[in-house]
Amino acid sequence: MSVAAELLALFDRAAPCLGRLRVRRLHLPPPNAADSLSGEFCALELDNGAIGLSYVLLDGMLARLMTSSEAGALEGADAWSVARGYADTAAIRRTLGFAAVNALSRSLFDRARFAPSASADSIGLLQPQPSDHIGMIGYFGRLIPRVIGTGARLTIVELRADLAGAREDYRVTLDPGELATCNKILSTSTLLLNDTLDRMLAACTAARIFAMVGPGAGCLPDPLFARGVSLLGGTWIDDPRSFCRALVAGESWQRHAHKCALRREDYPGFEELLARANADTSAAKRS
Repeated sequence: MSVAAELLALFDRAAPCLGRLRVRRLHLPPPNAADSLSGEFCALELDNGAIGLSYVLLDGMLARLMTSSEAGALEGADAWSVARGYADTAAIRRTLGFAAVNALSRSLFDRARFAPSASADSIGLLQPQPSDHIGMIGYFGRLIPRVIGTGARLTIVELRADLAGAREDYRVTLDPGELATCNKILSTSTLLLNDTLDRMLAACTAARIFAMVGPGAGCLPDPLFARGVSLLGGTWIDDPRSFCRALVAGESWQRHAHKCALRREDYPGFEELLARANADTSAAKRS
């Protein structure tokens, strides 16, 4: 099964406990913010206050969402139906579906009273050493100096041909096969949108750590951990209303959220989360 199919199967089981959830609003960043972190993600808000993020700079997605009748009709839509779009081949449905998956994941985390650990580390707790060969999937321009500053060797795999080539301290390639000698991997969470996760994982034959990071890394991690991802580093939204106001204004939303890190060994698993959530639901009904 694909990651999308596995996640949706988990949500089929969680739906009775979480109840009927609907989309309150889709929040889009302004086009003039596209060159900054503040303009890279949309936020899907559910009527329980949960927020799910999805990357919108692939294939002109932001402009497409702004003119899409489907995106414009989301208010009041059944959140579970929107989430099923994540398994669709249509890019808009997949983007919105992934945002819904992230919002539903946060809903389950909250109902189970679970939160990942806070983290101030943007490089997935990799702790690069001079002896390491770090593989970076996606061009994290802001993080490159932190990696090469440790003396570690760095190879970056990108889809954009204009970025390919050797630099003084690292190499950018279009060939995932060059990840085969990397012992630590730092990956963008956009692999979950462009459906390349399994292909990239298959190339990382020597990796003992595979950290997936980014604001969009907010889904239930069970299918990812089962495939070999060792850490999910995302964004935990503390103040949803202020976060969304900042996003639509193209302003920094970082003060309304914090980085979080969920390691495979620290995660209780879906079954435990569901048991906690069901217990909370039962307690609420009794009271």
